[in-house]
Amino acid sequence: MAGTAAARRDRTHYLYIAVIVAVILGIVVGFAAPGVAVELKPLGTGFVNLIKMMISPIIFCTIVLGIGSVRKAAKVGAVGGIALGYFTVMSLVALSIGLLVGNVLHPGDSLAVTDAIKEAGQGQVTAEAKDTVEFVLGIIPTSFVSAFTTGEVLQTLLVALLAGFALQAMGPAGRPVLRGVEHIQRLVFRILGMVMWAAPIGAFGAIAAVTGSAGLDALKSLAVLMLGFYVTCFLFVFIVLAAMLRVVAGLNILTLFKYLGREFLLILSTSSSESALPRLIAKMEHLGVSKPVVGITVPTGYSFNLDGTMIYMTMASLFIADAMGTPMSIAEQIPLLLFLLVASKGAAGVSGAGLATLAGGLQSHRPELVDGVGLIVGIDRFMSEARALTNFAGNAVATVLIGTWTKEIDKGRVDQVLAGQVPFDEKTLVDDHDPADGGDADEAAGEQPKGLPESRDADKAAARV
Repeated sequence: MAGTAAARRDRTHYLYIAVIVAVILGIVVGFAAPGVAVELKPLGTGFVNLIKMMISPIIFCTIVLGIGSVRKAAKVGAVGGIALGYFTVMSLVALSIGLLVGNVLHPGDSLAVTDAIKEAGQGQVTAEAKDTVEFVLGIIPTSFVSAFTTGEVLQTLLVALLAGFALQAMGPAGRPVLRGVEHIQRLVFRILGMVMWAAPIGAFGAIAAVTGSAGLDALKSLAVLMLGFYVTCFLFVFIVLAAMLRVVAGLNILTLFKYLGREFLLILSTSSSESALPRLIAKMEHLGVSKPVVGITVPTGYSFNLDGTMIYMTMASLFIADAMGTPMSIAEQIPLLLFLLVASKGAAGVSGAGLATLAGGLQSHRPELVDGVGLIVGIDRFMSEARALTNFAGNAVATVLIGTWTKEIDKGRVDQVLAGQVPFDEKTLVDDHDPADGGDADEAAGEQPKGLPESRDADKAAARV
């Protein structure tokens, strides 16, 4: 059986080799035939939409199973409080780093703003972005099922939390429901595994469209901003996040990223961190982080822990101010960036959220700078690659850190998984080869990745390992 499982997993390597080939072909087509390449954009959009279709049911099942099998509701509240506190601090750190690099580089000094650029900038102000009050009220869905039909992650999170706490309060009477949710989770992950085979097509369309629409001229003229942004994101990930991961969890960030390599490739090829959200949930559970921590940290982080977006908004704001001939002093920069920090939460889930947030925030706080947003429209999709990768890296690290702080992580299993001793099942995306499969209702309802202690005492958890 073990050999058969390994063979099945090995077949997925061809899928990701195909993704790499598709990315290369997309770049070639983008430069060779830009007009044709732009028309291929629906291929990438369609694939990302297929992934987004799976996000709400996966989040719902993960949180309901995690909370429903936890004995103390206070534990869930502690996880949420620690997560939000951490997200706020790291957002401020990301803003500060972007502020420092932006003030050193001054990449917008040599550019001029034309009428066409002004029109492009004004066109980025979207009505979709919400202010903070609307954003908070928007977390409440219109009905119990509308959270699943609208695709709002935070609405799904709220419904799942309520359902999980209700099932927890029901005790033994809720176990059949939990077991049913568990079977639905297996079905949803199986569907996701099928959808993933369309990744090469989506990657080809997305990369071709991005390359064809921007072209070499935009890349050359704005290379300083792009390079500065990439370097800043790199420093944030491999200095700030790496240090946090090493000090708190004792892990090497490169080892963790190697484990998440396929997710990074998927994000790179689609320019969307959401495309890897369901897989991040599955892989963090497999790694040894408890379901409540994964279920709360990952979905919340996708709205509140956008480190790459914070860096982007900082550097882009300074770039635009310099290009418009109205450079900002530090005293002017800080209020604007704090405002953008809050405004970014109102644009969570908006398509092209980075650019939309920047334009909407400037429109509200510094409207005279909105015209300059047109300067970065051409390269925004290239910068969105680094935004998405940094956001994903920040949420992966946050899940491990919060699991460590709340003692909801099995460090022995983490070492085994990162060493390659417990391979991730690419076919199912869940541990449905777990011995608990087919057991009694109590065991199946509270099933967790091997060795996790949140719904059992330590001795019983150890026995399963």
